[in-house]
Amino acid sequence: MTPVIEAANLAQRGERSETTLLAAAGVTLLMLRLLILGSPSAGALLAAIYLMLGIVSLAVPVATNEHHALSPPVVVAMGLAALAVATLVAGPRAPFAHGPEALALSPLAGVSEEAFFRRFLYGRLIRYGPLAAVGVTALLFAAVHVPAYGVAVFWVDLGAGLLLSWQRWASGGWAAPAGTHVAANILAVIG
Repeated sequence: MTPVIEAANLAQRGERSETTLLAAAGVTLLMLRLLILGSPSAGALLAAIYLMLGIVSLAVPVATNEHHALSPPVVVAMGLAALAVATLVAGPRAPFAHGPEALALSPLAGVSEEAFFRRFLYGRLIRYGPLAAVGVTALLFAAVHVPAYGVAVFWVDLGAGLLLSWQRWASGGWAAPAGTHVAANILAVIG
């Protein structure tokens, strides 16, 4: 093996290790949210988690998506339409008390989760193909919401994760799913 090929193989293994470590840390942080919710400083701790997750997710270089079939505004409009249809089909929700703190945190949560799932993870998984990138990010997205909201939410969040991951693929970037996610979070708090 030539030194150049050997160096490339080492770099690729290092990138996979970095991806695995950062992905595990991000998923763990998101799953630990439940432990924080009861504390008196829950809002500040959650904000710190979301800021840290978002900053780290944006700092890591990822592959760019060359697929740009639809413009981001069209993709956001489609996501919002899907959100409206899902809201109508789902019917009335169980009451869930939210305060002004939840309204303030919901956009931050949406943006940082999208930076993590649809920028960082998707960007690292796209080398295995769009199906793998969409599927894995959607499954992990659904899984991290189960500890906080229960097993019943898995299928709803899997559907949401598939929509958001499709938006990432269709628009070529993570801004479109971030816009849809923020809108969904705000509607969940005020609805």
